[in-house]
Amino acid sequence: MSIWNPWHGCHKISPGCAHCYVYRRDESIGKDASVVAKTAEYDLPLKKYRQGEYKLRPEDGTVFTCMTSDFFLEDADDWRPGCWDMIRERTDLHFHIITKRIDRFEQCVPPDWGDGWDHVTVCSTCENQDRTDCRLPILLSLPIRHREVIAEPMLGEIDMAKYLATGLIEHVTCGGESGPDARPCDFRWIQEVRRECIRCGVPFTFKQTGAVFIKDGKTYRVDRKDQIPQARKSGYSYRPGAGSAEAIRYRLPERGELFARLSRSAFRSRFHLSEKDRAYLAEKGMETVRRHAEELIASRLAAENPENDGKQTPMKGHPVFIAQHATACCCRSCLEKWHHIPAGKTLTEAEQAYIADVLMEWIEKERNRQETVP
Repeated sequence: MSIWNPWHGCHKISPGCAHCYVYRRDESIGKDASVVAKTAEYDLPLKKYRQGEYKLRPEDGTVFTCMTSDFFLEDADDWRPGCWDMIRERTDLHFHIITKRIDRFEQCVPPDWGDGWDHVTVCSTCENQDRTDCRLPILLSLPIRHREVIAEPMLGEIDMAKYLATGLIEHVTCGGESGPDARPCDFRWIQEVRRECIRCGVPFTFKQTGAVFIKDGKTYRVDRKDQIPQARKSGYSYRPGAGSAEAIRYRLPERGELFARLSRSAFRSRFHLSEKDRAYLAEKGMETVRRHAEELIASRLAAENPENDGKQTPMKGHPVFIAQHATACCCRSCLEKWHHIPAGKTLTEAEQAYIADVLMEWIEKERNRQETVP
């Protein structure tokens, strides 16, 4: 990874800017980060060592561009054409541009941009739902070859499923906020975006916990040095087909507490076996129904990214379907939320057996309950 900062300084424009790390760092050295100035590294892509080799080399990785400002900042309009000239010349490098000003993109690109340059990735930030719904439609409408999204600092729950479903977003990154005044980041928000990415086959990176991290309802204060390592250690970054989720540690819920929680859910507790379902049980027997459950789990739930996940379980037609909805075993999102089995991993035989046990326990309880109803 390389960093190229052709100018320094920026202006705050949205909630994600409130505790900007550039402002915080500049203030610590008595500098005003709102003053925008060209840097000595402006022409870094063209700089060479005495031996004639470029200082920025392809083997050093992606060139993250304008990390102490915004590439599409109004103050830099006079300097940006020169940057495009350097980017155009260095097609051997890959430039990664993160912006909160995606709305200025079309008026800032060079005339020969066409449908985008293959060695440039444009990444739009979206720290909350409002900014997501404002910026991502713009990002998707623009002539860009490589698009990414970063929700950092993540300030609330974000639903970006419909944008990911277009297939135009290549990567999503989420992370909490650092610094002494950091706002909290809830792990549930991270998990939900990750699940959306898995369903759409989009790579996902959990970059950092942030300084104030909420998990399972508990709030943790995380030292700066631990924020990125803890996120990496969690295993929640995802690469399709890489088996990255297999290493995630989790604990299955205690069975009694699980059924108690399900009974308190207005949605889950509304499911009951119909007379037709009971007749089917009587005709086929519990052993046959368990075999059906095992087959349905293997074919519709067990894959890393099941086909049509979230809609693969009918609401009626078989006692197992009813049991799946009643016990939150209907899709991989529900399995993660209720049973802690991470999305994005292929279910093991033991995990599949656990799900079958839960389904059959509910069916048995339901059969007994209905048998006692007058």
